[in-house]
Amino acid sequence: MATEPMPLRDALTGVVRSLRGPESARAGAVPAQAMGGVFGRWDEVVGPAVAAHVQPVKLDGDRLVVEVDDPTWATQLKFLEADLRERLRDVAGATIRQFEIRVKRS
Repeated sequence: MATEPMPLRDALTGVVRSLRGPESARAGAVPAQAMGGVFGRWDEVVGPAVAAHVQPVKLDGDRLVVEVDDPTWATQLKFLEADLRERLRDVAGATIRQFEIRVKRS
């Protein structure tokens, strides 16, 4: 039986939903487009200087977990938080209300 091709966005949403399990249907589940935007366009969102020291680890609803390579970057992110929220919304299509910042262990 032949099926029609589907848009990549729809296919990715289905993959993300299947990986997250039944709870992905709950309110607050992350759309594939937002997840792809955050992780796939991170360097564009934050710029190369920040991206060299800060990486996204997990996107859970409107909470983004990031990992920094030095505690000074955790402080710097606190100052950049409002700008990053706006950039994530505009560039990645993700609404982030909470950042969780972790310092990477050596």
